[in-house]
Amino acid sequence: MKKWALALEGGSLRCMFSAGVVDVMMEHQLWADGVFGVSAGALTGVSYVSRQIGRTAQVNLEYVNDKRYLGLGNLIFRKSIFNFDFLFGEISDKLIPLDRETFLHSPCQFTAIATNCRTGEPVFAEKSSSQDIYAAIRASASMPLLAPTVQVEGAPCVDGGVSLSIPYLRPLEEGYDKVVVITTREHGYRKPQTPRTLARLYAKHYREYPRLVRALLDTPRRYGRELGELDRLEAQGKVFVIRPPEPVTVSRTEKDVTKLRALYAQGRQTCVERLEGLEEYLNS
Repeated sequence: MKKWALALEGGSLRCMFSAGVVDVMMEHQLWADGVFGVSAGALTGVSYVSRQIGRTAQVNLEYVNDKRYLGLGNLIFRKSIFNFDFLFGEISDKLIPLDRETFLHSPCQFTAIATNCRTGEPVFAEKSSSQDIYAAIRASASMPLLAPTVQVEGAPCVDGGVSLSIPYLRPLEEGYDKVVVITTREHGYRKPQTPRTLARLYAKHYREYPRLVRALLDTPRRYGRELGELDRLEAQGKVFVIRPPEPVTVSRTEKDVTKLRALYAQGRQTCVERLEGLEEYLNS
């Protein structure tokens, strides 16, 4: 029996595209043996592993304009623009409950990727071995400058996208036969170079972590290399990539619910259109 994995790029609220894709996959009973998520991709992956169709979209659509979830007040008082205490607490416990039992006991391997501040390298935390997988998920989604570092197994960590944007190589290295990759940017997208002002902010804010600063400044070049390798693997039929069909205009902290709904719908439609090819890939 061939094993397949789902690899999810981050992008904060651009994950509404990924949410639409995975909801259609769940509706068609396409269950991966492993999920590898970076940043918001890790958050999206949690609802997939817990088998809760629509949950990721519901959380974002209902609470994106709730100051308890997203806002500058959180950045001032909690040092994080997204309030993860609220997300993993009241939202996940009461308002839109996360099925923690299904998530934790699922046979599906779940890996959240964060970035070690001391080394600037990715950290791969698995729910089967990590002492606190939710801390790793929080770290994975902790955007530089907009969230504090999070301790993951003794190391200060931040957003996984700093060191690894699209986690498609890890499942191949772990022996998965197939990898379905969901990106949150259109084909051909490249990150712009880091502005000098932002580079100086990184250097000042993370002065005790020089390797993290180097990783932050190298992100655009590394992302370009990742996309080039992804194109090569896709051409060889080793991975199956689902991308937005056009440039994504949703920002990382988008508050326009109409735009978020449209991106979610686009993710659903794109998956429906690619469904036959996806099933052929998984069954070949």
